[in-house]
Amino acid sequence: MEIKYLNKDDSIYAELYGELDECSAEYVRISLDDQLNTNITNKTKLVLDFSNVSFMDSTGIGLLLGRYNKFSKNNINMYIKNPTSYVNRIFEMSGIYQIIPKVS
Repeated sequence: MEIKYLNKDDSIYAELYGELDECSAEYVRISLDDQLNTNITNKTKLVLDFSNVSFMDSTGIGLLLGRYNKFSKNNINMYIKNPTSYVNRIFEMSGIYQIIPKVS
């Protein structure tokens, strides 16, 4: 798993590459938390781009819910962008879009 960040205006954009599973979840958690701890000034949005995520399992859902709770406590809204059809299906089945909205 690789993550590329872009800080722009009031948003942090995170482009995820690879597989989000039990093996990579800890790295993603630490990386996102680091962004929260170092780039929080004037930020109100975290946009997670899933266009390059080839696989995700339930560990990824748990990771997203945990980060949602942590970021929302800091008044930062999370959004999901460009999920692949496979990942989109997992998000739809889990109901995650009711908590973390999908944006285009």
